[in-house]
Amino acid sequence: MLYREAGQFKTTYAADQQLFPIRQDRIGVIVLLAVAFLGVPLLASEYWFSAILIPFLIFALAALGLNILTGYAGQLSLGSAAFMAVGAYAAYNFQLRIEGMPILVSFMCGGLTAAGVGILFGLPSLRIKGFYLAVATLAAQFFIVWCLTKFPWLSNNSSSGVISTQRLVLFGHELTTPVEKYLLVLSIVVFMALAAKNMVRSTTGRAWMAVRDMDVAASVIGIRLMPTKLLAFAVSSFYCGVAGALYAFCYLGSVEPDGFSLEMSFKILFMIIIGGVGSIMGSFLGAAFILLLPIFLDVALPFLAGLFGLPFSSATVSHIQITVFGALIMFFLIVEPHGLARLWQITKEKLRLWPFPH
Repeated sequence: MLYREAGQFKTTYAADQQLFPIRQDRIGVIVLLAVAFLGVPLLASEYWFSAILIPFLIFALAALGLNILTGYAGQLSLGSAAFMAVGAYAAYNFQLRIEGMPILVSFMCGGLTAAGVGILFGLPSLRIKGFYLAVATLAAQFFIVWCLTKFPWLSNNSSSGVISTQRLVLFGHELTTPVEKYLLVLSIVVFMALAAKNMVRSTTGRAWMAVRDMDVAASVIGIRLMPTKLLAFAVSSFYCGVAGALYAFCYLGSVEPDGFSLEMSFKILFMIIIGGVGSIMGSFLGAAFILLLPIFLDVALPFLAGLFGLPFSSATVSHIQITVFGALIMFFLIVEPHGLARLWQITKEKLRLWPFPH
């Protein structure tokens, strides 16, 4: 079969430790990036960029941040949307109050601000865990939204807390078209995903996984729990903060505090559950499932209703969509509780052994 690593020998430590050790994986990643950077801008319409691809990439980045905290470090959080709000409003204020600040620096500073807030709300993880920690991070969700509403300075004295983002100017060129915004978001997401892939393979990532599996044993072997947990909160919040800045500047252009609701936090949590907890690829698969499946059902259900002459109203189609969506989530969790990433891993294992029985 094509996917088999027989005959691929490693002769150096660098080759043995590379990010994608199997040649087929490297070729697949290069082809995927070529399609994303070159093929999609030529073929996709403005609707695809504005309504599908850009939000998919942004939520995949937010899910990746939550996966670092929950999947790799084992710390349950329900405040992802709040950290996205911190990143969005911080980037807006950096652009507003510091003249001439590059937009990428504003995004990074928004992520760093979210990281600082994440460390603050991660302090309870030193004493509590599980559902109790989830409740503690849930407090961040309500407190941050309340602050953004009650302190007008954060929204440039807007009475409702709504902000309209500044122009996207990158290296002297203003990004106005959906294609340009898509390429900016894609570049940032690819860079941060590769950085996360390297991070979880490092000493820090192994410390996170040791704390996730058994924090007492991790402490016994010399892993310091406090810095390890707080670093996980900081990195996760940084990723969510950058995703929030991209959500405000590249997707909507105007956001309000209530837009970063608890429902959005649950949506991001469902993304990593469906995609695969503790998997970089699972964050992207989960985001694709949660965001693209409702769009597909919106198109497919009215078509099937018209094809078979079923007297379905738009409200009935909407209810059927919600039912089918929930049923498919239950089906995938029953078939493979470890998510879609595990299904892909099983597929690769079978391809390696084909045509022999497994």
